[in-house]
Amino acid sequence: MNLSLTSFTLEMPHMHMRDLKENHVVSREPLKSSMNQKKSPQMIIKSGDRFEDGKKSLGRKNGRRRVRGHKVDRLQDAKLESSMGSIPCKSLMFHRRPGYGQLGTKCMVKANHFLAEIPGSDLSHYSVEINPEVASRKLNKAIMTELVKLHRNSDLGMRLPVFDGRKNLYTAGSLPFTSKKFNVILADDDEGTGNARRREFKVTIKFVALASMAQLSNLLSGIQVDTPQEALNIIDTVLRELAAQRYISVGRFLYSPHIKKPQALGGGLESWRGFYQSIRPTQMGLSLNIDMSTTAFIEPLPVIDFVAQILGKDVYSRPMSDADRVKVKKALRGVKVEVTHRGNVRRKYRVSGLTTQPTRELSFPLDEHMNMKSVVEYFQEMYGYTIRYAHLPCLQVGNEKKACKIVEGQRYTKGLNEKQITSLLKVSCQRPREQELDILQTVHQNNYDQDPYAKEFGISIDSKLASIEARVLPAPWLKYNDTGKEKEYLPQVGQWNMMNKKVINGSTVRYWACINFSRSVQESTAHCFCQELVQMCQVSGMEFNRDPVIPIYSARPDQVKKALKYVYHAAENKLEGKELELLIAILPDNNGSLYGDLKRICETDLGLISQCCLTKHVFKIGRQYLANLSLKINVKMGGRNTVLLDALSWRIPLVSDIPTIIFGADVTHPESGEDSSPSIAAVVASQDWPEVTKYAGLVCAQPHRQELIQDLFKTWQDPQRGTVTGGMIRELLLAFKKATGQKPLRIIFYRDGVSEGQFYQVLLYELDAIRKACASLESTYQPPVTFIVVQKRHHTRLFASNHSDRSSTEKSGNILPGTVVDSKICHPTEFDFYLCSHAGIQGTSRPAHYHVLWDENNFTADEIQSLTNNLCYTYARCTRSVSVVPPAYYAHLAAYRARFYIEPEATENAKGRCTRTSNGSSVRPLPALKERVKNVMFYC
Repeated sequence: MNLSLTSFTLEMPHMHMRDLKENHVVSREPLKSSMNQKKSPQMIIKSGDRFEDGKKSLGRKNGRRRVRGHKVDRLQDAKLESSMGSIPCKSLMFHRRPGYGQLGTKCMVKANHFLAEIPGSDLSHYSVEINPEVASRKLNKAIMTELVKLHRNSDLGMRLPVFDGRKNLYTAGSLPFTSKKFNVILADDDEGTGNARRREFKVTIKFVALASMAQLSNLLSGIQVDTPQEALNIIDTVLRELAAQRYISVGRFLYSPHIKKPQALGGGLESWRGFYQSIRPTQMGLSLNIDMSTTAFIEPLPVIDFVAQILGKDVYSRPMSDADRVKVKKALRGVKVEVTHRGNVRRKYRVSGLTTQPTRELSFPLDEHMNMKSVVEYFQEMYGYTIRYAHLPCLQVGNEKKACKIVEGQRYTKGLNEKQITSLLKVSCQRPREQELDILQTVHQNNYDQDPYAKEFGISIDSKLASIEARVLPAPWLKYNDTGKEKEYLPQVGQWNMMNKKVINGSTVRYWACINFSRSVQESTAHCFCQELVQMCQVSGMEFNRDPVIPIYSARPDQVKKALKYVYHAAENKLEGKELELLIAILPDNNGSLYGDLKRICETDLGLISQCCLTKHVFKIGRQYLANLSLKINVKMGGRNTVLLDALSWRIPLVSDIPTIIFGADVTHPESGEDSSPSIAAVVASQDWPEVTKYAGLVCAQPHRQELIQDLFKTWQDPQRGTVTGGMIRELLLAFKKATGQKPLRIIFYRDGVSEGQFYQVLLYELDAIRKACASLESTYQPPVTFIVVQKRHHTRLFASNHSDRSSTEKSGNILPGTVVDSKICHPTEFDFYLCSHAGIQGTSRPAHYHVLWDENNFTADEIQSLTNNLCYTYARCTRSVSVVPPAYYAHLAAYRARFYIEPEATENAKGRCTRTSNGSSVRPLPALKERVKNVMFYC
């Protein structure tokens, strides 16, 4: 059947709130696609892939849509365009705070925010041009420091400027000129040759404009304006200037070996303590956010000792194998070293490689007549230095060979191994009281009152943590199966267990098998473990066949594909057409790529749900471990573990009243150093209503480090069918309709992993994609959308006001689960809040930061905070409330899982299978999930 759909436009209001009740309007106008400005083509949609049933219009229920406080009107002022190059960001205002929450028990907490007083007068902005041009910010800053030292008392009129290391210089008052050129001579170490040389730079300083503080003052007084980023950047630059001279600067972090004694992490690395510093506009005024940090630095060792640590063996007397040489070359490439054989002359070099021959075999031409000299002889004759380890290769640093030591203060940017990660976590993990004291100590050491730059600009920083009124939201009642002793349960302090409870909807496992990939696990041990697991699943409320379809099959880890296909087909043959439903896989504790290969084959090739178990757990057979496995298996097989009691009694505001779908979305990027791997986007969506507990998930690959989710909505040309529409949102809306028999009349979209600088871009692009996906199902289908960004990688920490008060903390010393803050340290005008929904296990709890960017459903503060907190108790994998709302958590798990779907051989031979994205870049698509997999919570 052909269905003609008009193209469509979404126009958004400025949302200048006249009052809290009239803060937005919803358009029924068709949305206009900027992807195609010509006449809209016929869209051919397969029967069943649309939202129309007879005469009923999708956007209505009993003639009217029951959405509280809505005005139906044409949206104005800001077009959403799918071409990101022409987005009028400035015309979009984020949703304004609708008021403050009242629900919960009031309490006082402290936050690592320090009130900053700033001058009201405008600052002067100058441009800086340095010739010859310099790429290094560090060198740029050194040039400017020298210039200020020479000219502050004369040409700069006693001003003490701050410089961002690039092109911008700021002063608290005007300089005595509008444009002036300076000559600066600087002694500089050349990293190629190591020679200290005097370099001359010509520096031009030119007046640009007065940097206004008025917009920042307006924002801080509660007037809704665009964030005055320039003013904030200037204040940030001023407060970092002195610290950047004392510490090693890494982005917004500052590190030093003197804050706390470095601890060895193994492999030639050590931990350095440091702190994060950032200025933020908040309701209490401008706030300086300070948080502690620990990261890995390369130990300043003699290179020979560093090599010994990397390889973990004696290199002082034994030659190095080719494999060892490659490993050392990889570890040392790009590392800065200094020579040690020249007394006080410490020239610095950057390592470019390693020689293939040992030092004793190396020689080089002394002159143009090609008279050769061995490296060993050269060092002895030239420097009186005897090379001790002539059996080892030489470092390549420019054209010379040197005896070297690693330069101090180099952050390690490559991946850490498991042992190093464990050591780093152990060093950085701090109880709340210790963390608070360290933050206060850092503020004291930074001594902002005596900072000459802060004084120059009239900035003062309070030395006390901000004290804030918070509320502890009540935990929700959970519903379990009526056949268990405890049919309903109220969790205490964010955790509970499955004792006397049965899952509310137990799944059925009739046909299962087990593969044992672990050599150390005997067949009898594997059989015993499987029987214990089956029994636990039965006790928890699942129907689980006691016997596997075929006997437990043992296989080698390097034969994973062969083993999986054998077991799958052997079971299929025995079942005579019926399919294997579940695979239990026993893996070695250190299994390399086995886990990822198994998941990829099961989920994209065989369409088989799998549950992996490590050898150490198979031997131990702990009841808590088995209970957690049974929860995971139940949801993977299509069951539900628990449901909010309020959901079953239709009492969740703005969820229970009309069919509501809750989305979670996340994008994970490859580790630093991986320059070509794609980013992975994942979207999950609830498939049950009113329970909102089951989430189906979809994944896609997209260009490297692309944050906008490309496949939310897409169109493509098919030779037979014409223009075809698809994408993750559309597919999940159709899946909801199929699962519930109803169309979603409200969308709540939790988006994880977005930094503040990307808010506008992500909202414009992804809200537009949601609109287009809805309109592709029916031209008048526009359910109201609430778009919430979830942030975990922020630096706000909340501490109990009194650490000794056991009634306001849980046993780890952290604030109680359910603690919410929406005042003082939150945004002056926008709708955001901090929620600590989980009980801390170790270290200091990090609250999640929720920012409601767009809300057509008119949530009150209590409604969205309570919904978010309550959903955190429905996470399927454990009996704890979790730190991030489950749909966002599930999207993160799905994206992480999909990285295993990128096959190792996806290189040149894959270029022919790449697809082009909307911005023109190409990426190889992931293998598709099988139908049996994508409709269940396979990623759990």
